[in-house]
Amino acid sequence: MKNIMNGFMDWLSNSFAPTMNRFAQKPWIATLSSAMQKIIPFILTGSIIHLYNVVRSYVPALPDLSWIIKFSFGMLGLLTAFMVANQAMEKLGHTKYTINAGLTAVSVFIMYIKPVIDQDGIFSVGFNRFGPTGIIVGIVAGYIVSVIFNFVGKRELLSESNLPDFVIGWVQNIVPIFTCIGLSVFMVFKLDIDLFALILQLFSPIQGFGQTLPGFVLLIFLMTFFYTLGISHWLWNGVKTPIFMAGIAANIAAVEAGLPAVNIATNEAVFTAGLITMGGMGATLTLNILMCFSKSKDLKTLGRMTLVPSIFNINEPIMYSAPVVMNPLLMVPTWINSIVGPVVIWISMRGGFLNIPSKMIQVGQIPAPISSIMITEDFRAVFVYIFLFLLYLAIWYPFFKIYEKQKIQEEVLEMKEAINE
Repeated sequence: MKNIMNGFMDWLSNSFAPTMNRFAQKPWIATLSSAMQKIIPFILTGSIIHLYNVVRSYVPALPDLSWIIKFSFGMLGLLTAFMVANQAMEKLGHTKYTINAGLTAVSVFIMYIKPVIDQDGIFSVGFNRFGPTGIIVGIVAGYIVSVIFNFVGKRELLSESNLPDFVIGWVQNIVPIFTCIGLSVFMVFKLDIDLFALILQLFSPIQGFGQTLPGFVLLIFLMTFFYTLGISHWLWNGVKTPIFMAGIAANIAAVEAGLPAVNIATNEAVFTAGLITMGGMGATLTLNILMCFSKSKDLKTLGRMTLVPSIFNINEPIMYSAPVVMNPLLMVPTWINSIVGPVVIWISMRGGFLNIPSKMIQVGQIPAPISSIMITEDFRAVFVYIFLFLLYLAIWYPFFKIYEKQKIQEEVLEMKEAINE
């Protein structure tokens, strides 16, 4: 069994992890992850206003800041289109196109959401199409524009001619801009295709699967699994952000219409509530506490140094210093937690034992169970927190004790060697 585990770890560290790191760094893949990171400030701006609205519900005299939500969180689809094209040009080395490609993607996205322009020139379109529901559409628009700009950019049109540089620059930009906008005009206005609805329909199986228990668990497990290999869960932003954003947007709309929230796969349920990610990805808070009381001097020191970040759900210090990353004894319970936590939350919320989040608050560094109550608006979150805390503790304990024993033996050996010297 030991040989099998050693072989598995050797494959993970020397083959699988390096291959995945190389894959994640490929321009077309890195584009999506980078673009999703760039729009996070707009998501957080909307989150702050939602948090403010919680306070405002108790102090009605405070001013209404809802318009800030509409033009931050409510514009995510449009912003995504720009950032995908912008980041693609940067990753592909076409730095002269970063701005124009992004602006072209904005124009293309606006056509994709199928606006109506009447005889008086009045432009009208459902405002919700600009927001989180349109993130997938923004991604598609950004990538299509990027493909065309990349194709033209590689050919360096007129680069060997004697024309002035500014004229060459104009031509090299006009060709991809004309192609992108012309193609979109033909599809949207000539063929009368609602590309927004079509794209959402094509991606609906992915969105739908993400909101099922298997999809929910699989996504969190994959993020955690790769994290234990040293690959940040930011890699999965391109997958989770559209699912989570559409999920919370639908919950908000449902509650405003007097209907119950139904989507559990949201950033709020996974991260902000601090139940699934108690201490960070893989629920490492109880590991941190065990380390604080360890018989191993090194583990005790590390545990106390990293405890405060863990309380605020920041676990990079413990993941890399304990270390959990590439440590078979500590990787396994991390994986188990990434399955157990989502299952417990799913059962709790679907079974009516805990409210499903219906407010977009993505300030993930609020300590649980304070954040748990705030996000779910349900004091029963305290009991779920206690249950999961004990469950995570029970999962970590046997693996930790084995690792602690190894560390103590190493420390004793180091002490004997120091004395002998």
